[in-house]
Amino acid sequence: MKKILFVCLGNICRSPLAEGVFLRLMEERKVQEQFEIDSAGMLNCHIGNLPDGRMRHHAKKRGYELVHHARQVTSSDFEEFDLIVGMDDCNIDALKELAPTLEDMKKIVRMTDFCKHSDIDHVPDPYYGGTGGFEQVIDIVEDACEGLISSIQDN
Repeated sequence: MKKILFVCLGNICRSPLAEGVFLRLMEERKVQEQFEIDSAGMLNCHIGNLPDGRMRHHAKKRGYELVHHARQVTSSDFEEFDLIVGMDDCNIDALKELAPTLEDMKKIVRMTDFCKHSDIDHVPDPYYGGTGGFEQVIDIVEDACEGLISSIQDN
């Protein structure tokens, strides 16, 4: 079983979306038993909260039900998960600082490295933006999750 943790800043927009998208892909491909998925944030200010209402609204329009409650990433997540997927450079850098060992640093990957159709180097944070930002993030995350699940299944 491959254990994957998606990480963004507050765990209320990008990472719970990635979790929801990946869960649906697992269901569509009937590979639920092959993966364990979770998400977390670098900050502790949203712990216990549902994803941002705007993200839930836009995700629901595409058929995703985001029900994850925010939590903060911890160093013990490096023991628990095989792959830790950061949304942008700030997340990646913070994860590297949190990684207990050099070996654990190798588990950290960038979400957009799995994009097949989007030519972008990070998943932008839509929190302070408008409607278009949330839709753009969903497009990027769908592309990246599709690429991620395919890359794992192809290996």
